[in-house]
Amino acid sequence: MKRTVRIVASALLAWLSMFPGWTESAWADRVLIHMKTSLAEDDAQICAVPNIAWALVKAGHRVTILVDASAVTSVTKGFGWFNGLFRPDTTALDRAALPERERQSLADQMGEPLEKIPHDYGEYFRFLNGLGVEVYGNRTMMLLYNIDLSRVDPIVKPIPLARMAELFTTADRIVVY
Repeated sequence: MKRTVRIVASALLAWLSMFPGWTESAWADRVLIHMKTSLAEDDAQICAVPNIAWALVKAGHRVTILVDASAVTSVTKGFGWFNGLFRPDTTALDRAALPERERQSLADQMGEPLEKIPHDYGEYFRFLNGLGVEVYGNRTMMLLYNIDLSRVDPIVKPIPLARMAELFTTADRIVVY
């Protein structure tokens, strides 16, 4: 049965490719990246998210990032290192610079000039959003952390649990950080 479905899908894709505007990328996998660890808890996990998201976009996939659990604090102004004491109108991601060696590595791997590579992780997430990556946040978790939704980075759309369930059940692939 699976083989028959693959054959039919391949035939349909071949037929559609004859029409302008239809390409394989129109059928790209929907990848959900479940980002659930805050920057304060483990910066290696959360910092890997934009790298894999960008690589997936470059490979032609449609990417969604779901900010969940303690990671919601990393996209909220005033949370994070020293509770944003010195820069209360920024998120922890805004305050986390990309090391120059990582920026150079990204430029090399992604085939982009160094000038196009973001300087901090907040900028990096906004860059990805500009490439079409959708970013959602668990509204229930934000409420549990007593986060004022107006303080959440504007690229992050707070969503209810039902919408989160939809993201999980409609994704072709799920990556967890």
